[in-house]
Amino acid sequence: MKKYVVALLALLPLSVMAAYKIDVEKKLADGVKLDTTAYDTANDMTTITLNNYGETAASCRVTFRNGPETPRVKRVDVPAKSSRDVTASFNKQIIKMRIVVDCKGQQAN
Repeated sequence: MKKYVVALLALLPLSVMAAYKIDVEKKLADGVKLDTTAYDTANDMTTITLNNYGETAASCRVTFRNGPETPRVKRVDVPAKSSRDVTASFNKQIIKMRIVVDCKGQQAN
């Protein structure tokens, strides 16, 4: 029994080291109802899910910042009542991720 407890405790620091802090800042235009969920996909990759709960489609610009590396900017359209995943990969291990989500409503054609 003691061997199992020691093995479990030995694996605990490895699981803690794999996670990193993620800060998300949302800048939403009037009428846009968007929710976000961020994930630490890998030690050099992050993913954010954009959920649009509004009645209008949203055009979003997502900026991923990882310290001194060049920020990754992704543009995505999120239709009404749906969601989209946005992923960014970096060259170095992520210690702290800062994500800015800037969304505006799309005009109906």
